[in-house]
Amino acid sequence: MKYVLVTGGVVSGLGKGVTASSIGVVLKACGLRITSIKIDPYLNTDAGTMSPFEHGEVFVLDDGGEVDLDLGNYERFLDIKLTRDNNITTGKIYQSVIDKERKGEYLGKTVQVVPHITNAIQEWIERVAMIPVDGKDGPADVCVIELGGTIGDIESMPFIEALGQFSYRVGPGNFCLVHVSLVPVMNVVGEQKTKPTQHSVRGLRGLGLTPNILACRSTKELEDNVKEKLSQFCHVPAANILTLYDVSNIWRIPLLLRDQKAHEAILKVLNLDRAESIAREPKLDEWVARATIFDALQDTVRIAMVGKYTGLSDSYLSVLKALLHASVDCHRKLVVDWVASTDLEDSTAIEAPDAYKSAWDLLKGADGILVPGGFGDRGVQGKILAAKYAREKNVPYLGICLGMQIAVVEFARHVMNLTDANSTEFDSNTKTPCVIFMPEGSKTHMGATMRLGSRRTFFKVADCKSAKLYGNATYVDERHRHRYEVNPDMVPDFENAGLQFVGKDDTGRRMEIIEIPSHKYFVGAQFHPEFKSRPSKPSPLFVGLVAAASGQLDRVLQDRCNGHAVPAKHPLSNGSYTPTVHQNGHPKKLANGLSNGTYYANGNGVHA
Repeated sequence: MKYVLVTGGVVSGLGKGVTASSIGVVLKACGLRITSIKIDPYLNTDAGTMSPFEHGEVFVLDDGGEVDLDLGNYERFLDIKLTRDNNITTGKIYQSVIDKERKGEYLGKTVQVVPHITNAIQEWIERVAMIPVDGKDGPADVCVIELGGTIGDIESMPFIEALGQFSYRVGPGNFCLVHVSLVPVMNVVGEQKTKPTQHSVRGLRGLGLTPNILACRSTKELEDNVKEKLSQFCHVPAANILTLYDVSNIWRIPLLLRDQKAHEAILKVLNLDRAESIAREPKLDEWVARATIFDALQDTVRIAMVGKYTGLSDSYLSVLKALLHASVDCHRKLVVDWVASTDLEDSTAIEAPDAYKSAWDLLKGADGILVPGGFGDRGVQGKILAAKYAREKNVPYLGICLGMQIAVVEFARHVMNLTDANSTEFDSNTKTPCVIFMPEGSKTHMGATMRLGSRRTFFKVADCKSAKLYGNATYVDERHRHRYEVNPDMVPDFENAGLQFVGKDDTGRRMEIIEIPSHKYFVGAQFHPEFKSRPSKPSPLFVGLVAAASGQLDRVLQDRCNGHAVPAKHPLSNGSYTPTVHQNGHPKKLANGLSNGTYYANGNGVHA
C-alpha cells in the first residue's frame, strides 16, 4: 500500500479537501485504484451533533456514518463509497484506546499519548486503507490521507507525531507528503510572498515531517523566481512545487495538477514511475469535456434555496453539488437565490420590511423552489409559506427530509383545512400530528440515534414522475438522516385529498416520496438524494426539479422511461452527444474553494 498525506498550513480553508480529491482523480486516471481517509482532530466521535454553522453540512454514508463534508468531495470526485471508519477523529481514537484500557488489554501499563494513541492512529489507518471502496475485490493501490486543520494546531499534535512515525514505518517509496500552503499577494507591492509558506514548512519539518511536494494556493500562477526561492528555503525541488491558482471552475483543478506533472512527482516519490508499474499517463478527457461544457453554459435557471443556514454555503454543500450536476445535465447555468426562511414570515414584515420584501421577490422570481433538510423550529413557518406558494402557483418544488414534512403539513392546513396540523417536532401537543417521532428514535441521546444510511424505497405508483426519473425502477436505495416521519395513520386522508405517497419502505408504513399529480413538479423525499449525486450520474429528483424549472421535464421523463437518461445536444458536441459529466463543486469564496466565483444571497447569482 502506498500513502499520500495532504496537510495544510498558514490558514484553514485553503482547499485541502479539493486538493486531496484532485490528487486522487489524477492518480486514478493513471490507472491506480484509490481510497481516501479524512482525519479530523476534534474531540467529537463524529460530525453528527455538530451545527452546520460550526462545521458545514453533515455528510451521510451508506453505512449510516455521519462524517465530515470532505468525504462527500472524495465520493463525488472519485465515484467511490466510503465507510464511517474512513473518517478518523480524536474522539474515535481516544474512545478505542480507553475501551481497550478498561478491558485490561494494555496489561497494566500506563496508557499514554505516545505510544498508545499514536499506535492506535497508525493501526486505524493501515486497517481502513485495506478496505476496498470502488466495488472491486482487494485493497486499493494508493490511500490519500487528508489531515484537517493547520500545522501547529494543538489538537493535531498526536496525529502529526503518529504520521511521522508512520512515514518511517512504511519506509521510503511508500509515503508522499503534499503540503498545501498560501502564497499571498500584497496589494501594496503586488509581489507574491513566500514567507508564510517558509514558516509553515519550517514548522512541519520541526515536527518530524518533510514535505515532498508543495501545493501553493495563490490568485495567479507562481513566478519562476518565487518557485526558486521556495525550493531553496523549503528544500523541495522546483519541479515539485505546484500552483493551485484561481480557475473558472473547480473541475479544472485535476487538470491543473496534470498540466504541472503532479502525477509524475507523486509517482516518483512512491516508486511507481518504473517500467513495471501499472501507472500510465493520466487520461482526463472526461474532465476536460466537463470543465469546457460548464464554462460554455449560457441559459440560466434560478432555484430559490429556502433554509435557515443561508449564511454559510457549506451548510448545504451536497445540495448545491447535486443542483449543479442536474443543471449541467439540463444544459443550464445555475443561479441559486438564497432565501432565509425566517424572512418569509409575517413577523419579519413588521420587524424588517425590506428583508421581507427582498425574500419574497427572490421566491417569486425563481424558476424552481428547493427546501432542504434541517432541524429545529426556527424558520419553519417560512418554509411552509414557500411550499404553499409553490403548490398554489404551480412552481416546481423539491422538498428534502424536513422539506417534505413541511409540505405535508402545509397540504393538511390549506387543502384539507386542518388548521392545527403540525409536526410533533414543533408542537408536541398538536391535535393533528401529521408528522410524528419515529418509534425507534431516542429523545435523550442525539448522536447516531436517527434513521441513518442507505435504505430501500419501493415505488407504489408506477405512473409517477419520481419512478420515471429513476428509469421506471421498482425500488431505489437512498441515504437517510431523520428522526420524524409522516404519520402513517393519516395517509388515507391525504391520498383522498390528492396527495400521493408514491414511495414507501418495505413495510409500507413509512412514507418516502410524495407527489401532487396535477402539479407541474411537486415532489418531496424523506431521504437525502443529494448524498449519492455524482457528476456523471446526477440525482434523478434534482434533474426533475431543474428540468421542470427550465421547461424540459416532459423530454427528460420520456428519455428516462426509454432508458436513455440523455440530455439535449450541447452546442459543443458538433451534432453528436457529448457526455454531460459535471463534477463536484460550486463557486465559493477564495479562501474555501479554489475558485474565483461566489454565490450571492441577494439574488445576483454568479457561477463558477
